[in-house]
Amino acid sequence: MRTQVGIIGAGPAGLMLSHLLHLQGIDSIILENRSREEIEETIRAGVLEQGTVDLLNDTGIGERMMREGQVHDGVEFQFNGMRHRINMKKRTGKCITVYAQHEVIKDLVAARLEAGGKIIFNVSDVSLADIDTSQPKIYFRQNGVAEEIDCDFIAGCDGYHGPSRQTIPAKKRKEIKHVYPFGWLGILAETAPSHPELIYSNHETGFALISTRSPEIQRYYLQVDPTDCLDEWSDDRIWTELHKRVDMDGWSLNDGPIIQKSIVSMRSFICETMQYGRLFIAGDAAHIVPPTGAKGLNLAIADVQVLAKGIVQYYDQNELNLLERYSQICTRRVWKAQRFSAWMTQMLHRNFKHTPFEYGLQLAELDSVTSSIAGATYLAENYVGLPIEW
Repeated sequence: MRTQVGIIGAGPAGLMLSHLLHLQGIDSIILENRSREEIEETIRAGVLEQGTVDLLNDTGIGERMMREGQVHDGVEFQFNGMRHRINMKKRTGKCITVYAQHEVIKDLVAARLEAGGKIIFNVSDVSLADIDTSQPKIYFRQNGVAEEIDCDFIAGCDGYHGPSRQTIPAKKRKEIKHVYPFGWLGILAETAPSHPELIYSNHETGFALISTRSPEIQRYYLQVDPTDCLDEWSDDRIWTELHKRVDMDGWSLNDGPIIQKSIVSMRSFICETMQYGRLFIAGDAAHIVPPTGAKGLNLAIADVQVLAKGIVQYYDQNELNLLERYSQICTRRVWKAQRFSAWMTQMLHRNFKHTPFEYGLQLAELDSVTSSIAGATYLAENYVGLPIEW
């Protein structure tokens, strides 16, 4: 096979990159090791920054999102038994939209297939070759048959465990990791929404987040020890702990049947070498942030905006300026998102190794942020999304 851009991974980054290139008349092929059903049914978080929402709308993908997504003008922080609302729209003129990642994927897959785009599902044994030449190649198997794609560029949008990043020589890769001493127990529950906006709660027994997915399904999170087993958390224990951490006088969390639960550890990761030769990595292949700041999907979308613009510049003007600066442009934004996500994580989670003095400082920081116009504005600006700095 022959294409201009070979894309590994049919997540938000790979699909959006293919869509953006298609709109500029540039051909691509996407390889995905899972089935279409799997990628469309794997439930992931879905807080979309204003810039992500605008891009989906501007490129013709946002119709269902605008119909079914939930626009939030603000977010609430709960600590010391009280709630404090930060009005993001008032502080920034922007909002966030709650619309699950798998719904974004459904919309992008449908758009690519409708436009005749090529997505090859259920591939295996993907490997990259000649990435430091002008004719890189992707090898893979489909239905047991060995295949090859010749490309001008390769976009590695295949997540942390994918082959793309590992193809960059180890001596050339600059990777930085940090593990947080917190885990998140996430549940999906069949119940009506408890609150019109997200609630971030810092409680003496741990953090909790009240989010939503639809009028019938809600998403809640509890801080747990990352080494905990799900078997230790019965439904009754989960609801007891959630109520303890978020209920207030006159207000109680809606509960109902739990239809899904999982525990994830929290970490930060960044590969500052986001490009090598004709290979460019994006999304989780290049960086992971703790979910407290709701940045993962949005960073992936920002990456491919930069990459698409650089590829278009190459084909239109035979110019490599933007592609050569891809790592520089993206990592600047990624580090700011890492900082914000780490700050939110440290400010909201209960570290049981902290002294009473350190816990007092944590609560004082929450108080300062929610009672200061400058503090609330800083949080709101980062939460709704910083612009790409070209």
